[in-house]
Amino acid sequence: MAQPLTFVLSVPETPEDHGPEPSPYDENEVHDSFYQLIQEQSQWVAEEGLELQQREPGPPETPGSGHQTLLGPEDPLVHSTATLRILASMPSRTIGRSRGAIISQYYNRTVRLRRRVSRPELRGVGRSARPSLRLYDLELDPVALEEEEKRFLLVKELQGLPVAQRDHMLRGMPLGLAEKRCLREESRTLTRKRRGRRGRRGLLPCCGRLRDACALHSLGLGLLSGLHALMPWRYALKRIGGQFGSSVLSYFLFLKTLLAFNALLLLPLLAFLVGVQAAFPPPASPGAVPAFTGLELLTGAGRFTHTVMYYGYYSNTTLNQPCVPPLDGGQCSHEADGLPYNMPLAYLFTVGVAFFITCITLVYSMSHSFGESYRVGSTAGVHAVTVFCSWDHKVTQKRASRVQHDNIRTHLKELLAEWQLRQVPRSLCGRLRQVAVLGLVWLLCLGTALGCTVAVYAFSELMIKSPVSTEQEGALLALPTVVCVLNLGAPYLYRCLAALERHDSPVLEVYVAICRNLILKMVILGILCYHWLGRRVGVLKEQCWENFVGQELYRLMVLDFIFVLLDTLFGELVWRLISEKKLKREKPEFDIAGNVLELIYGQTLTWLGVLFSPLLPAIQIIKLLCLFYVKKTSLMANCQAPRRPWLASHMSTVFVSLLCFPSFLGAAVFLCYAVWQVRPSSTCGPFRTLDTMYEAGKVWVRRLEQAGPTVSWVPWIHRYLVENTFPVYLVSALLLAVIYLNIQVVKGQRRVMCLLKEQISNEGEDKIFLINKLHSVYERKERRAGRTQEAEQLVGDLDAW
Repeated sequence: MAQPLTFVLSVPETPEDHGPEPSPYDENEVHDSFYQLIQEQSQWVAEEGLELQQREPGPPETPGSGHQTLLGPEDPLVHSTATLRILASMPSRTIGRSRGAIISQYYNRTVRLRRRVSRPELRGVGRSARPSLRLYDLELDPVALEEEEKRFLLVKELQGLPVAQRDHMLRGMPLGLAEKRCLREESRTLTRKRRGRRGRRGLLPCCGRLRDACALHSLGLGLLSGLHALMPWRYALKRIGGQFGSSVLSYFLFLKTLLAFNALLLLPLLAFLVGVQAAFPPPASPGAVPAFTGLELLTGAGRFTHTVMYYGYYSNTTLNQPCVPPLDGGQCSHEADGLPYNMPLAYLFTVGVAFFITCITLVYSMSHSFGESYRVGSTAGVHAVTVFCSWDHKVTQKRASRVQHDNIRTHLKELLAEWQLRQVPRSLCGRLRQVAVLGLVWLLCLGTALGCTVAVYAFSELMIKSPVSTEQEGALLALPTVVCVLNLGAPYLYRCLAALERHDSPVLEVYVAICRNLILKMVILGILCYHWLGRRVGVLKEQCWENFVGQELYRLMVLDFIFVLLDTLFGELVWRLISEKKLKREKPEFDIAGNVLELIYGQTLTWLGVLFSPLLPAIQIIKLLCLFYVKKTSLMANCQAPRRPWLASHMSTVFVSLLCFPSFLGAAVFLCYAVWQVRPSSTCGPFRTLDTMYEAGKVWVRRLEQAGPTVSWVPWIHRYLVENTFPVYLVSALLLAVIYLNIQVVKGQRRVMCLLKEQISNEGEDKIFLINKLHSVYERKERRAGRTQEAEQLVGDLDAW
């Protein structure tokens, strides 16, 4: 058997070592440093050649010993001695053996960066004392002590650099993570010791002020970390994802997204509408203001009607600072009007701009989620990547490591379940039977949705025919209660019918349930919108119908939250107790479809009512925060992980898409119809003297036309860009063109990735081919050498004989 050979790679010093060194802030130069080392070693090999020396020569090998031809990538990689020589000479094999060479190079780099000449540079050290690629074994080589000395010098140079520059330098070093940590900690330790000595000697006169500034900075960081700890999703999301999987986690991520949307919607309303009107309240109404009884928390009427919560409280005048008339009895001049603020125009523009910002954010969130979940490329090898590359080695705490362990385990279960699902085909008879069952179940579900719609319409007509007096505020809860009962009971019927379908894929089962619940809730909301704008506007001619619509939406939101709490209590807690105690079953699973549709339904109510009740987003934020804690507690106590794990890779994208198209689009159509077509009330609100809400913009434009030529461009923009329909069609065409170009770009990226994968495969085959060729060349040389040696030995034997 051939003995293992030990090689020494002698690399001469080149003038490039004395050249200018790039700054560590140059990201390409710093982060590609390992590649530079390989290029330098390859260049030296090409120019001067490698000096392969055998330290302990053994007995000569017999020709052909230890040889095995490499046939292809499928064969076991058992290389011969000649092939091992070639592999040992490769830069990628030799450069990684010496940690000292890397430390030496980066020591020289830091010296050049600091431009310090007080300490002798490493290039001035003798050749024998330099860590080089001869250090094949650092522990046994006598030059290891010299490497430690150079390491100490490197640490001292690092601690003299700025923090950002030091971090960039450490990131660029081709060393292990543990080695980088040691270098960073040692450099920080030396820095702290030096600062301590300076503080004791009193070298810094401003040390006290600097210490106070550091203390304030630490206090600010502590406050920020405390605010971060108050976030409900700080640690709970990791725990939920590790214990229940990505399917249940998608619900809480969607709830977090809705919180951000409502906060973004509430900010302009508070800044430009609610806050301004609260600072300049309108004159008090002639009637007596009702006292607070507590029932307003459910009905939204009574005392809340005379607050900034509803549309009717806002004035239709231009708000100004109070002006004191002159002593001669004249009127205030225009110069004295310090704060002209057109409340009708501000109301219309603020709601419109808030909706536009929400639309842009929603579209961006949907495109970002689409890019995250539907990535270009295949998922081949994802199991191996999850097993070998998922663990974060920076995790040191026991609690965090347990959460990460649960995350990886659950993710592997989901991947394996998805892979097994693809391997199970279904027979033709089974498919026909499933189609028949699906058709029957869909008919029953659509019939249920139609029956709920008819019930809501009939009850709303009954409420119109028998109006409720102001003394009977409790009767106003009748229609919202009926709607909430139907929204709560119909999904349970759908779940019972879905048990007959027996879908093979849990993902398909969730999507079907979402589709059925979405149809039910959207149809009911459509009937309610017709009831408010089509029927109530005609009945409440002499009253403020906008306040009534805002109160109805408030009642729907409050009762929906109450019914969700009751469903959590009885549908999850009580059912869990019955299943464990009486039926001897396991805990129920978390209903993803029903809970997600409840979130979408509540958000749709918020968008529908923001024109009539500007503070509805604040109520929605409080509701979502309470739902997060309630659902998280109920999930941990009453539910179990899905019996059939499944990977929810596209669930967030589907949720945001449903929130955008049926929900936001329907609310936008409803509000546009109310602004452009419905006549406002003549007794309340900022548009009481106008035919439509949109006319407030026209009145403002006419005033600008009369103001003078300095603002004549604003009426031109309104006439040709707002009232004209051509820009709308142009923007739509541009949007379609951008979407088409994005689709083509994605297709091109997919094609390029396929070509790159083919190129990588071809490169691997080329490397195997070249290794085989080199292997054959070395074999021929060894055969010739063996024949020559045999011939010489034969000639010597003949001469001796």
